[in-house]
Amino acid sequence: MIEPRVAVYPPAEDGGRRVRVGSHFLGIAYTVLDVVEFLRQAGFEDVEREDVTDTGWVEWQGGGPDVWEY
Repeated sequence: MIEPRVAVYPPAEDGGRRVRVGSHFLGIAYTVLDVVEFLRQAGFEDVEREDVTDTGWVEWQGGGPDVWEY
């Protein structure tokens, strides 16, 4: 599988984090499971929670997968 460039931006004031794959905006995530679901909807059907939290192909900006508060 080719690893996409996934970026999860720092939390906004409401705790939501923008999620992008390359230049495509996928949505605002409020949990790690939201990130997983966005990636599945984008065509990455085999993505699991561990793929998002424990691999280097997701760039967590402004805090890791456990940071959801501004």
